[in-house]
Amino acid sequence: MNFRRPAIGSKMLTILVAAYVLFLCNHTFWNKVSGEFAGDPVHLILLGAVLLIIYGVVLLVFSAPYVIKPVFIAVVLVAAGVSYFTDRFGVVMDRDMIQSLPQTTGQDLAQLTTAPFLRHMLLYGVIPSLLIAWVRPVHLPFRQRVKINTVIGFGLLALAGLIIVTNLGIYRPFWERNRDVAMAYLNPAAGLVSAVDDGLRQFRYATIVARPYGVDARIGPHVTASKKKMLTVLVVGDSARAQNFTLNGYERDTNPKLAARNVIAFTNVTSCGTSVSVSVLCMFSHLNREDFTRREALGWENLVDVLKHAGLTVEWWDNNTGSQNVADRIPTVELSSDEATDPDLCKADKCFDQVLVDKLRLRLHDLQDNAVLVLHTIGSRGPAYYQRYPEEFEHFRPACHKAEVTECTMDELVNAYDNTILYTDHILASIIDTLKEHDDEFASAMYYMSDHGESLGENKLYLHDAPYFLAPDTQKRVPFIVWFSDDFASTIGLDQSCVRSKIGDSFSHDNMFDTILGMMNVKTKVYDILPDSFAPCRGSTPAGQGTDPILLQ
Repeated sequence: MNFRRPAIGSKMLTILVAAYVLFLCNHTFWNKVSGEFAGDPVHLILLGAVLLIIYGVVLLVFSAPYVIKPVFIAVVLVAAGVSYFTDRFGVVMDRDMIQSLPQTTGQDLAQLTTAPFLRHMLLYGVIPSLLIAWVRPVHLPFRQRVKINTVIGFGLLALAGLIIVTNLGIYRPFWERNRDVAMAYLNPAAGLVSAVDDGLRQFRYATIVARPYGVDARIGPHVTASKKKMLTVLVVGDSARAQNFTLNGYERDTNPKLAARNVIAFTNVTSCGTSVSVSVLCMFSHLNREDFTRREALGWENLVDVLKHAGLTVEWWDNNTGSQNVADRIPTVELSSDEATDPDLCKADKCFDQVLVDKLRLRLHDLQDNAVLVLHTIGSRGPAYYQRYPEEFEHFRPACHKAEVTECTMDELVNAYDNTILYTDHILASIIDTLKEHDDEFASAMYYMSDHGESLGENKLYLHDAPYFLAPDTQKRVPFIVWFSDDFASTIGLDQSCVRSKIGDSFSHDNMFDTILGMMNVKTKVYDILPDSFAPCRGSTPAGQGTDPILLQ
């Protein structure tokens, strides 16, 4: 039997694909926009017509032989994939999200490639793509096609402009209220624009060479006079939100071990961003959140470089997705790499954070100098929270054991997440215990702060990476926990009761740069006493920092 492929005009195919993507792959967008036009269906319909014209004109540019099918299929597949994560998890495909995609590991992809995702892609992506591949587009001759398409394109854009202008009183207020909200969900337009923008930025980033910063840094007299080596273990968490820490008032006991170790937990701390690619780089930069851009941050050396200039031993140990260029100029260890893998603690390309504790225990036997060791944990990285802790730490049950978190109940999801916090509690307590074991050699401290928080289904939002201005507090409020040995506090003149009195003060990632410099008594002109979280609680400003040493009340 001879089946003839159905013929269809290229313009008709363009309209159908534009309508399909706009109206069937934009559930979240239309849900948000329709609320703005409640009781005014005419203007909602006109808005749909304007967007359909814009989508159609853009696709019309590619409605040429040999190009039309690959481009249309790509658009449909991208729209299908974005619609799944937007509708299911509330994800916004902005520039920060696009920047985070390269951080996605093979294990992350496996966790995201769930049965519901595959079903969605089959229904909304593969089947429409097969239909596009099957039909036979009919094209006019080249010159006639260019002429007609140009006339049609400009004519449609003029019509869209006329609709907007004649209804400006309605659409202008809508745009001012929603250009950064509802329009951010327009699929795949928002994602494609962000991808192009990020691609251009990455091209420019590749040529950036970090300028020296804080090269005058040197160890101050408090540390040089210390009879013990000074050591700070700086722990960078992932996706830990402050609201789920008992130390911050959470009703569940997720911090039993830390509570028994005299730590100090700050309860009002915000992150610089909602993604690892933004927050980690921002944490270590001297720039504050308002001034931070990736380009500007990459253009300068950061905190670890200044510490290195001071003559400290500085190392980055990673059990996550890398240092985001922070550790480009210091020794780094990828603990999830094959040569470092512990078969009892590691699966695929990720390990439990216990590998960091084991590494610390070994390193302290041969650490000869004053040092800052940075431990980048995998913490509570989702969506497969149940894979972030060993089975014996599944205290809260029943726990969600699916990467497709929307298929779990809220209680199951929170239980799994809280188990990751319970395991983080164990890891941080183990770090403190390890430091105590070497109390005869080191005056030590631990400084823990997460890169960002996490959404667990509140307001139908999951995971993180929401645009900062849209992100809920669950994605922006982070835990900040410190521990000081008596010798460390004594060496730098730190009054721990004073520090404890400030647990409710407002802090953020912006404070870390100067706080760590202050803790390690680093003398440099780039140090600023004002953002140093603990400066008011030290007996005097470490010499060479700020202005003349003054007595702090």
